[in-house]
Amino acid sequence: MAEITLRGNPIQTNGDLPPVGSSVPDFTLTKADWSPLSKDDLAGKHVVLNIFPSLDTGTCQQTIRAFNERAAALKDTTVVCVSADLPPAAARFCGAEGIENVVTGSTFRSPDILQRFGVQMTDGKMAALAARSVVVLDTDGSVLYTELVAELSEEPDYDAAIAALG
Repeated sequence: MAEITLRGNPIQTNGDLPPVGSSVPDFTLTKADWSPLSKDDLAGKHVVLNIFPSLDTGTCQQTIRAFNERAAALKDTTVVCVSADLPPAAARFCGAEGIENVVTGSTFRSPDILQRFGVQMTDGKMAALAARSVVVLDTDGSVLYTELVAELSEEPDYDAAIAALG
């Protein structure tokens, strides 16, 4: 179990992020067009999983914008923005913002992904949602980098995540 904070108030997660070098747990998310997106669909590509509670917060929106900008320059890399938001909400947000370089993945059909990745918040007002985190995967699905953002209201270290891609 890990501990983060929200404006200084402690929040527990259900576990720890997958260790660097390990194979990422299997997962299936629901894309903005309601189609599934699984670990197998991403095989052969570098993947940046931008995991956050909800795109209804300013910080979460900023992470989508920032990774969208950076993703445009990344070769053979897919950035997946993972949250509990329903697919139409993600589609509306990305459409309104002109976001075209990331894929959104909802956990609403498969919330167990948060448990398997160790990022489900277990207490606080956002219990059951994802703690802000980043997991970078190699082309074979092995973990290259992880970050659990210590303060939920802050952004991840974009430079470190992108640097992990080599």
